[in-house]
Amino acid sequence: MRSIVFAGLFALSSCAPTNTNSVTSRAAVDMPAVKVFATPRPRRPVRSNREIARDFMDLTFRLESGRTVPVFTRFEGPIEVRLSGDDLPATITRDLETLLRRLRNEAGIPISRTDTDNAQINIEIIPARQLKSLVPNAACFVVPGVATWDAYKKARRSDALDWTQLQTRSRIAVFLPSGTSPQEIRDCLHEEVAQGLGPLNDLYRLSDSTFNDDNFHTVLTGFDMLILRATYAPELRSGMSPAQVRARLPAILARLNPRGQGIGNRQRTSTPRTWSDAVTTALSRRSSVPARIKSINEAMRIAQAEGWTDARSALGHFIKGRLHMGSDNARAFSHFRQADAIYATLPDAALQRAHVGVHMAAFSLTQGDGEAAVAWVDRHLNAAQTSENAALLATLMMLKAEGLSQQGRASAAQLVRVDSLGWARYGFGTEKEVSARLKEIASLSPQIWRSGG
Repeated sequence: MRSIVFAGLFALSSCAPTNTNSVTSRAAVDMPAVKVFATPRPRRPVRSNREIARDFMDLTFRLESGRTVPVFTRFEGPIEVRLSGDDLPATITRDLETLLRRLRNEAGIPISRTDTDNAQINIEIIPARQLKSLVPNAACFVVPGVATWDAYKKARRSDALDWTQLQTRSRIAVFLPSGTSPQEIRDCLHEEVAQGLGPLNDLYRLSDSTFNDDNFHTVLTGFDMLILRATYAPELRSGMSPAQVRARLPAILARLNPRGQGIGNRQRTSTPRTWSDAVTTALSRRSSVPARIKSINEAMRIAQAEGWTDARSALGHFIKGRLHMGSDNARAFSHFRQADAIYATLPDAALQRAHVGVHMAAFSLTQGDGEAAVAWVDRHLNAAQTSENAALLATLMMLKAEGLSQQGRASAAQLVRVDSLGWARYGFGTEKEVSARLKEIASLSPQIWRSGG
């Protein structure tokens, strides 16, 4: 399930003033065609197979709720995928075909499209209001045992939808919201189809995976494809016990990921439920800001007590920085710098650093330091590109354009700004949303910041 709790985690809204009347011209730009990413460039995982085996077991034999999954399950045999709905986005067919091609080539899964009603995976586009009326905290989700939204509504309180009752996987349904951005639809496709095929859990300790509730990664990574390839290895079959799977994993991973045999094992403890709950509360807009700060302080206390120096520790600083923006910017950016310093020590956290870089570039603009803003952006453009995050890429480019404007380089700024718009249309969706982001970033200029913030 892709949570909406994290949906606003990477926005700039708490950083920008409300007085944006003088920046309307920045948003008055003709919109180009939607841009899409070409060939995926996933990185292979850079860690030991012993560590990956532990991750595989935790991802496979637990649900996100913490419940234990008693036996290993997967689809046995060829898998067909059906797409339906009344309001299909123009980009969804291409994005689905790209995903299925990657699953075949990188994970070795025999999966293809079909238009028949007996597909194993059924993807249905549902009006967002209907989806949220039943599952308010989910942007999208996957369930076993049914093929349609109507069947889900009838069975939603029965054991038919209980993953822990399965002995094998034969049919699942993926429900996606209509009326959202192409990127949100694609991100949901990747996460929900992948969980329908394999891992049912998310782990905050994974900094190189979509199987992580922090939602930094939005398309399947090299690690994710390795996990799925291991899931469909011929040595495994549905119905196996955890002990049987654990005994076979070392040989499977040695065959699939030979370079992981020679990498040292990082010691990473499991994530206490108290930490996860504190992070969720800290991100909930239903809670007051003081309550959210109290919760993230508790999460950071737990991280320190656990001795973490990984992505979980960095995430605490990132969230705390977000919560202090607009009220105590000095403290906010101190936490962003601490998050960046921790992420910099990790071999697979370039994307997380790019998200931090957005806030550092924004802060530089409010100080009138366009040169620093451009430097922050240039450091992270490649990570946004390789991770196929169009919303992040467009935001970085808009920030760069504003930084160039502050340096008096108006022509260069306009070129970058126009170039960002195709990515913005994919990442944010409507022209209204794209214009709002342009206006938001233009409002970070020192004059507007001081008069409106």
